[in-house]
Amino acid sequence: MNIAIRNPVLARQPEGSVQVELDPNVKIGTAKVFAVYGKGGIGKSTTSSNLSVAFSKLGKRVLQIGCDPKHDSTFTLTKRLAPTVIDALEAVQFHSEELRIEDFVAEGYNGVMCVEAGGPPAGTGCGGYVVGQTVKLLKEHHLLEDTDVVIFDVLGDVVCGGFASPLQHADQALIVTANDFDSIFAMNRIVAAIHAKAKNYNVRLGGVIANRSAKTDEIDRFNAAVGLERVAHFPDLDVVRRSRLKKSTLFEMEPTPELVAVQTEYMRLAAHLWAGGKPLDAIPMKDRDLFEFLGFD
Repeated sequence: MNIAIRNPVLARQPEGSVQVELDPNVKIGTAKVFAVYGKGGIGKSTTSSNLSVAFSKLGKRVLQIGCDPKHDSTFTLTKRLAPTVIDALEAVQFHSEELRIEDFVAEGYNGVMCVEAGGPPAGTGCGGYVVGQTVKLLKEHHLLEDTDVVIFDVLGDVVCGGFASPLQHADQALIVTANDFDSIFAMNRIVAAIHAKAKNYNVRLGGVIANRSAKTDEIDRFNAAVGLERVAHFPDLDVVRRSRLKKSTLFEMEPTPELVAVQTEYMRLAAHLWAGGKPLDAIPMKDRDLFEFLGFD
């Protein structure tokens, strides 16, 4: 079956951008919503899952939504590859009223609720449509009414308007980056996407999470130039790699001083975000300006 049986509506946005137009009546509600972006492979899913746990340990009811066709955002929480929303819809021939909550929602570690939106096979559909259908399903089953925090873990770089669609639901976007050229270059493009979306939606930049980096000097220099702030720093530790292999969050690993420091940083970040850190009005650089800006050793 071709799962792209319903076509998303495309709308021309300001400055000639063509975006997926989601149903404006489908809103998440009162939960605080964060969308996590960053260069592919930078550790967004690791960051999202551990941040979800940190929020849950603050007593918050948390829902994490993976927005990648690989559907591997939540496996450290659920200990399995959860079925996707697209899988569930396809099983009932897209009659969403026949779905049960357990068909597309799994409970993970410490009560974090997990959903994998999934996506169409390459070249057959739009990821933005899948995100829209996921939020619609959650609303239909009243799952968002009892949720305090929603975290969208978004596919790699902003490759199209469809994968920018979580920004239409988010209050704040968080960018995960490393202290290197490629990660910062990707971050600048993400800032540009968020800057464009903020003209029509309430999303704002919430800050930068430095990941897999001993130092943050290039990140901090870029942040100062464009108007961003670093809100957390997670060094490159082997325990992170081992946690993924064990299909566990960092909060389930055997404690060591360095691990406790990372757990504490996640708890501090969750408390900061819940308190409502100030939104950032960053202005992205032109690609060539950024190329010249980033330093050479």
